[in-house]
Amino acid sequence: MEIPWQRLSDDVLDSVIEEFVSREGTEYGAEDYTLAEKVAQVRLQLRRGEAVIDFDPDTETCHLIARP
Repeated sequence: MEIPWQRLSDDVLDSVIEEFVSREGTEYGAEDYTLAEKVAQVRLQLRRGEAVIDFDPDTETCHLIARP
């Protein structure tokens, strides 16, 4: 189920993004980025419509999915 990021409070949105970007195996290329930089990159992708937040009610988890 897609969750509009605009409906989340800033604190909740940051928590969802931080949990996602800190997952083991999340790849950002050859450069190292701080947590704040990663969060800012994902926020920008959400604003541009390049990514969406998906909630799985069965597992009660959120995932960020890139749009093609």
